[in-house]
Amino acid sequence: MDSSLFRTIFVTGIGFLALYISNQENREHDSFSSSSSLRLSSPSLCLSNNWTHDVFPSFHGEDVRKDFLSHIQKGFERKGIRQFNDNEMERGESISFQLVRAIRGSKIAVVLFSKNYASSKWCLDELVEIMKCRREFGQIVIAVFYKVDPSDIRKQTGDFGKVFRKTCAGKTNEEIRRWRVALAEVAAIAGYHSSNWDNEADMVENIATDVSKKLTQFRRSIDFNYDLVGMESHLEEMRRLLYLDSDEVRMIGIWGLPGVGKSTITRFLFKQLSQRFNIGATRCNDERKSMVWSWKSGCRRGTR
Repeated sequence: MDSSLFRTIFVTGIGFLALYISNQENREHDSFSSSSSLRLSSPSLCLSNNWTHDVFPSFHGEDVRKDFLSHIQKGFERKGIRQFNDNEMERGESISFQLVRAIRGSKIAVVLFSKNYASSKWCLDELVEIMKCRREFGQIVIAVFYKVDPSDIRKQTGDFGKVFRKTCAGKTNEEIRRWRVALAEVAAIAGYHSSNWDNEADMVENIATDVSKKLTQFRRSIDFNYDLVGMESHLEEMRRLLYLDSDEVRMIGIWGLPGVGKSTITRFLFKQLSQRFNIGATRCNDERKSMVWSWKSGCRRGTR
């Protein structure tokens, strides 16, 4: 084959390859910006460990923002739970990339259903993305049914169903199908029903505690190797010193040369026992290369 012809074919092939790659990248970008049903979602994006929030709350603002939701948010704040806040976000016809990123970057999604939740296409698209992340990388989803019946959510009946059908008007069959599937899936999750609680404050506290415990379990599963040799004996010794059944305030000091495992023991102990207390915190002293932690239950007990 003539060398000049070969070079022409080679250069042409490289050009077509570059054009193909560019078109693929543009197509991915356009699919997000134009899709209100989040067809962009991909397992590789959802599998990122770059967590930005502990909790993503999905809710209809007019129903719950000023009362029930605000109480839940206060409960999360008291327990040091980082939650996504959309107060300054401008809502449009479809949810933004910022919002999708917040959903994917949250360890837990709390879906707060209320009478008019389904009146918002935005809320329904959020729910589709949340349930997608639950299926694809195991995002924890907690359903809260506030003055609505879970069966109405699952079957789109009652007042909830009427609102849902209004939102479906003019939408594509595929959009409606995705919404129905997501609603049926989330309604099947064992959640919190406001009708089962006489005291709303108790319900809020229970939700916040449940989320805190799930976060502790989550951190254990991704952050720490609990098969470390000899760690269990250290834990038993620390439990004896802490005297956990007592109401006394206790302070435990761990001394030793750098690198012998003081911080490892402390992290291990904190992750094992912190869920037993209402408030937990860790603080690393970089100068001393050690860690100080404190727990508190009510006003009676503390450890540092």
